Amino acid sequence: MRNGLLSYAFATAVALLLPSGATAARPCGGSSGGEFQYRLGDVRYDGPDPSKNNDLATIAASLQSSSQTPLYECVGQWPEVWTGWYEGGSNLVWGDCIFTGAGTGQDETVSFAVDWENKTMYLAHTFACSDQQGSQGLATGSIKLDVNCTTADDSSYCVPKTTSSGTRPNLNIATKLVPVPANTTSTCAAASKQYQSWKVEQWQRRFKMEPGASPTNPKLSADTGPSFTLTSTANGNTFSCLPSEGHEGIFVGSCKASDASTTTADFVFDSHLNMLKISEHWKCDDSPTLDIAGVGYMQAACERVFNSDEFTCTSGAVWVGTGVV
Repeated sequence: MRNGLLSYAFATAVALLLPSGATAARPCGGSSGGEFQYRLGDVRYDGPDPSKNNDLATIAASLQSSSQTPLYECVGQWPEVWTGWYEGGSNLVWGDCIFTGAGTGQDETVSFAVDWENKTMYLAHTFACSDQQGSQGLATGSIKLDVNCTTADDSSYCVPKTTSSGTRPNLNIATKLVPVPANTTSTCAAASKQYQSWKVEQWQRRFKMEPGASPTNPKLSADTGPSFTLTSTANGNTFSCLPSEGHEGIFVGSCKASDASTTTADFVFDSHLNMLKISEHWKCDDSPTLDIAGVGYMQAACERVFNSDEFTCTSGAVWVGTGVV
């Protein structure tokens, strides 16, 4: 059985070093007009590491405040041939941006995705509305990356081009509040026109490693797959998601709605790539069933049970989007 703990160890290492997200809010109207901005710090794309023989590309970025304080560290990873799109298709792979604990964050979740073929980075962040009690906001934006790439010893990496004076360029990502319709999307026609996304929370996964195994030579003897709660940021539908028994590290699961929802949801988790594909299905009277999917690269903090070969992995809230924002 092939095993993906090597890439999982990379994801968990970042999550273990950084604290959970901030809890501040942003205005959803008023003088800001629902427009925000992040400064882009370090950005680096690394092609597959030939010593690991896994064909995975990694993109990492730092989001800074206006005072250049690093607030969020973003990491995404996918097979190089995907160029940032799930299986090379129409769904971007969204990665979590983890709050560093430096400075004051204003978002509950921050996620990014990269269309590497077109060198475009997308950003999405969710937050409580400080001027609309009980409301949640979602803002999205994008930026084109102009990069220099270097190849040496069968590996390659890319970073933003320097300015004519040899300094780092000033890169800013502007985001804008996604409008929320006055009425809930009760029809398939309405739902298809609204940007769909989800918040993944209470993520938990348990696995056991065989004696003598390590992140560089992983061997699993058991894996529960992930369980989590799922909330639609478009319509507020909530689900509890549980996996079926995994087959070769691929877990297919169903999600149970918390109320009499008109939609259903399910997921597929690839433990080799740490990829979570979420699908929500609408059953409407005005059209055939509407199916919408999104993909997230899941990072998690894994803790080893004392004097045991069992690990428990958890994660803070993660936003997963659909397609281009």
